[in-house]
Amino acid sequence: MRSSLSAALLALFAAFAAAPAHADPCADIAKQLARQIEGLKINFTAANITYLTHPAAKELSLGCRGKDYAIELYAKTDRKMKPEFFNLVGSATALIFTVPKDDATTGTSRCLKRMGIFRGNNITMRYRRLNLECTRTRTDASITVRRGKSE
Repeated sequence: MRSSLSAALLALFAAFAAAPAHADPCADIAKQLARQIEGLKINFTAANITYLTHPAAKELSLGCRGKDYAIELYAKTDRKMKPEFFNLVGSATALIFTVPKDDATTGTSRCLKRMGIFRGNNITMRYRRLNLECTRTRTDASITVRRGKSE
């Protein structure tokens, strides 16, 4: 009895030891972003959100597996947006959501540029199966790019 129990435990241990380790897909995407976008660095990860840093953005984060979304990019900058910020958000969106960079840059800049007197400070739009939410305050402007779980 004792030898069969130890043999079973040994077989169970060998099965778990031979199983491949599953890497976090969000961490893999963050590493890919850091390799391909100049100046982007991975800061830290907490609660399925990877915080990133870049000179063109005040805040930058990559979220995975939320209640309503599969993956999310959040970027925040000054109210007066610079071309470097548009390029950063377009490049990151293209890499994360696997869409052409031109389309990603067009969609994100269109959302960010729509904020103003006539349309208001909160813009929600869809572009190429991406949900874009742009918000601005007196000092900051931010964009959230999401793809839903069902897409």
